[in-house]
Amino acid sequence: MVKQLFPFKHVMGYLLSLVLTFIALSVAYYEVSYATAMGILSVTAIIQASVQLFLFMHVGESSDKQAVYINIIYAIFIVLVFVFGTLFTMIWGHAGH
Repeated sequence: MVKQLFPFKHVMGYLLSLVLTFIALSVAYYEVSYATAMGILSVTAIIQASVQLFLFMHVGESSDKQAVYINIIYAIFIVLVFVFGTLFTMIWGHAGH
């Protein structure tokens, strides 16, 4: 494999992530139905997760399948910690004040 001097994949992944983020943010600025908004957010979230896994966590580049599964499980764990930690803080953290 030839080593590239400029990380084209990373830059393209970053730009694609920015575009997907702006598409998802457009739901807040344009009046669309609830079903359409949830559809747009769901599709952009799935594509965004795929971009992160394949371009930044290098899921498809390893021949070691165990390392790939460990990376995916780790990513799912981090997402769950963020989601449930945020919910815990927002729902039950406010009750203490």
